Amino acid sequence: MAARVSSTRFVGRAGQLAELRSALDDATASEPSLAFVAGESGAGKTRLIGELASRAREAGALVLSGDCVELGEGELPYAPLIAALRPLVRTNHQALADLDPSHRADLATTVPGAGEPAADAPVAQVRVFEALLALLDLLSEDNALLLVIEDVHWADSSTRGFLSFLARTLCCERVLVVASYRSDELHRRHPLRPLLAEVVHDRYARIVELPLLDPDEVAEQLEGILGRSPDPALTERLYARSDGNPLFTEELLAAGLDGRGPLPPTLRDALMLRVEGLSEPAQKLLRWLSVHPSDDALLTELTGIDSAELREALREALSSHIAVATADDTFAFRHALLREVVYDDLLPGERVELHAALARALASRVERESQRVHLTAQIAHHWLAAGDQPAAFAASIQAAAAAESVNAYGEALGLLERALALWDRVHDAERLANADHVSVLLRAANVADVAGESVRQEALLRRALELTDAVSDPHRAARVLERLARAQGFLNRQDESLVTIERALALLPADESSLERAALLAAGAKARMLQSRFADAVERARAALDAARQLEDGRAIEVRALNSLGVALAGMGDFEAGAAALRDALTRSDDPGLVHERNVAHVNLADLLSLSGRAEEGLAVARQGLEQSPPGTRDADWIALAVAEIAYQCGRWEEAEAAIPSSARRASGTLLALWRLTRSLLALGRGNLETAASELDIVARALRESTEVQFIGGYGWMRAELERRRGAFDAARGVVDETLDRIEFCSEDMPRIAAVAAVGVRVEADVVQRARDHRDAEAQRRGRERGAAMLERVELAANAWGPVERAELISARAEDARAAGVEDPEAWDKAARTWLGLGRPYPALYARLRQAEALVVRDERGAAGELATAARAAARELGSEWLVEALESLGARARLRLGEGAGAAAGLADEAPEEHPFGLTEREQQVLALVARGSTNREIGAELHMAEKTASVHVSRILA
Repeated sequence: MAARVSSTRFVGRAGQLAELRSALDDATASEPSLAFVAGESGAGKTRLIGELASRAREAGALVLSGDCVELGEGELPYAPLIAALRPLVRTNHQALADLDPSHRADLATTVPGAGEPAADAPVAQVRVFEALLALLDLLSEDNALLLVIEDVHWADSSTRGFLSFLARTLCCERVLVVASYRSDELHRRHPLRPLLAEVVHDRYARIVELPLLDPDEVAEQLEGILGRSPDPALTERLYARSDGNPLFTEELLAAGLDGRGPLPPTLRDALMLRVEGLSEPAQKLLRWLSVHPSDDALLTELTGIDSAELREALREALSSHIAVATADDTFAFRHALLREVVYDDLLPGERVELHAALARALASRVERESQRVHLTAQIAHHWLAAGDQPAAFAASIQAAAAAESVNAYGEALGLLERALALWDRVHDAERLANADHVSVLLRAANVADVAGESVRQEALLRRALELTDAVSDPHRAARVLERLARAQGFLNRQDESLVTIERALALLPADESSLERAALLAAGAKARMLQSRFADAVERARAALDAARQLEDGRAIEVRALNSLGVALAGMGDFEAGAAALRDALTRSDDPGLVHERNVAHVNLADLLSLSGRAEEGLAVARQGLEQSPPGTRDADWIALAVAEIAYQCGRWEEAEAAIPSSARRASGTLLALWRLTRSLLALGRGNLETAASELDIVARALRESTEVQFIGGYGWMRAELERRRGAFDAARGVVDETLDRIEFCSEDMPRIAAVAAVGVRVEADVVQRARDHRDAEAQRRGRERGAAMLERVELAANAWGPVERAELISARAEDARAAGVEDPEAWDKAARTWLGLGRPYPALYARLRQAEALVVRDERGAAGELATAARAAARELGSEWLVEALESLGARARLRLGEGAGAAAGLADEAPEEHPFGLTEREQQVLALVARGSTNREIGAELHMAEKTASVHVSRILA
């Protein structure tokens, strides 16, 4: 039998260690990152991270480490983070003292001993995340910080949420976060998978895979254990049995199994051989540890072993390398597989007794220990494992409250749903919960809403509605219905939401003054406003305002009504009144309890200003809202997307790109639609049609049941423009027709009608031009008719609305002239100047492209070349590659001089064409050589670093 268990040598992981050390070096240079170490059970993840930690300490870095606990989803919020930070709390680290008081108070809600929690209402979870990040930043001021979180396949949702937060927010902190997980435990619906999918493409994240060892590496591992070169036959036998799993190899050798006799059929059998070789007190001790890691005091209480014998048993378990002492003075198994083997070997009755005893022992500690949230979660787990349903029910309710108190809403939801599952199995559930069934359902729905679980929220509310008697308690039924309507609206089911609101209002007297009725009126106003049914929205919003102002506690409803009123008034063309209502909403929402309402007001006012031609003002309002909104929340994502959209319109595409939240983790329903549409907007502007198509495909699925015009219209014009640029004119026409039918059927939204119809005019101009080239008179006639119908819609919108729609009309008239075969540079110049006057450079550059084409047709080639040169430079600065290519393509077709430098970059020579053979430019001769070689347009584009469409234009010119 080997004298030691682990190899003295670090085997087979040099490449992975080098990658992690490189990440640590980057962190030292203020380039933070996250690294996920993946491998099957026993592959050596802990050993690799231990080697990294040793080298980090040698380099002067601070190392903090915590493990996730296997108690199931919905328990022990922030467990590894608290374990990692506990040494700092114990030593009263200077960074805690230097932390901003507000951050310290927020941190104290989660990390016991970090400070004094604020006395007011529980803070949002994102504030805890911000406090944790601020602490990490302080800890890494002098030297790099390595934060290790092991076994994140068992991580609670709050810990996963914090890792996701770090992936989005780490910027220049000197921090490396390393998290390990078992790759063989990630089933298809494992909650860690979305996080990994989110960060895998992030430049601040990496995944380090640990393969199994090969035979040579196993031999090196054995030599490090045995202290001599192993017999080749031994290496071969153990490799064949372990498949190169380092832990399995160690355990087989430690158990004295050199492969000469019959080997255990499974790893479990090999591990149990070692455990069974210990004394009975040591085995008894390990049985308790398999149920729960414990300290000296808890083990003494539970095992009944006297202190001297207990110490000997602990020494035996530690010296055998089966148990280890952790940093927080508790004892646990060296490896999770060892714990699982011992736990699985417990008899069913024995398991029940151990869990029940642990639950009772931990319950006695709840009131005298600071880690109340963790203890209550563990107690609930142990009572459930012991089969005591009433105790598990009561403990789950208590643990959910503790989880909510530290903003661990995902865990709180899991615990409440566990209690709800036990409700009908428990006698006197209302007394144990200190609440009736509906109240617990509503509490769980609230938690689901905050946790971003809208589908679960709806299901919980429907169950609450089933249990509510609308006849005997109409106000409670109305409250449930109002919340259900909000959930339905967020899930993009606005028609259903309106039906739910009307159903709730029917339960209450029309002349009654109550919070429920005022809230329902405000909800109805918002639903109608989102459907762009503005007249109805104004009427309902004013009724809600009157009702709210009669109530002492109606401020939140008043602000909601003002938000809807402002947007609806603007939708009816009264911009000033709409803006005044929204500014009033901002003023009245200056209260800590009205953060959401204030965020909505910022978005609505920014959008109104942008739609009314004051994009720069709108961008300033959106930026202000983003500064005031806690990052990482759903509201903050919404405002960030507003910043991105308006920055795009203003020509600040880099700012727009940076503002888009990097993850859709929290995105569902309307937020998902907006997130994808904003990404599509930038992709279309830049010319990345594949990205735009994939994003719009997702939006199409999300909007199947939607009647919210801002999304229907946005999707419609973008999809039509995408198909137009692809040359799929029939598909573009179909999208335009369907979108206009959906908008015009249910709304009065002139801006969206104008945007979709303007693209429709553009599509028909392209169709007619192609039909003219093909001498297809019937297609020309149909295209002109359709274009005229679309132009009429744009004219109606421009007359009813504002300067943006008037700019759309000027461009649409120029497009219509193009369809009629009248190339009018002056019309396009007017369009470009109008768009520039509104501070929108992208449509102005498109107009310049068309203006240059019109100048070419008029044979004003010098003016066309100068205009195309300037437009191409502006398009490059903006970041619109497709416009750059279109201008270069025009230059190639029309033989324009695109100016010094610019012409060379475009591949167009400045010499006179007659100096080249066949009248071809130098670039065209390059293309011709590739054509002669048999290259396709795509291959030509790749060879000469041009777009496939540009290559096609060159080939057409050559053939002509």
